[in-house]
Amino acid sequence: MGRKRPERTERRTRERAARQLVRDREKLAALSPGGGETHPIVVTSSAVIDVRINAMPCPQCEGQYRLVEHAAPGAGLRKVDVTCRLCGVSRVLWFRLAPVDEPN
Repeated sequence: MGRKRPERTERRTRERAARQLVRDREKLAALSPGGGETHPIVVTSSAVIDVRINAMPCPQCEGQYRLVEHAAPGAGLRKVDVTCRLCGVSRVLWFRLAPVDEPN
């Protein structure tokens, strides 16, 4: 049997660390506001959703999202399918429409 080459070992270690980083970032994105139906981002109007999506960076590469689909699965709840323009990762963002409490 031949000896393991140190460069191969180092490369595989870097690849494992990169895969773990991707998994950790995905877990964090799922737990952050908008990452799940149970913790949506609260907005005052559905018109604000597009602006919010354009301002949100991709957790993997900091790229900008492209809106794929905008659906309303429940009253006041919005499910938005987005894809990163740089890395191509798709994800679902959740928003809740909340009334504005402004005095007249």
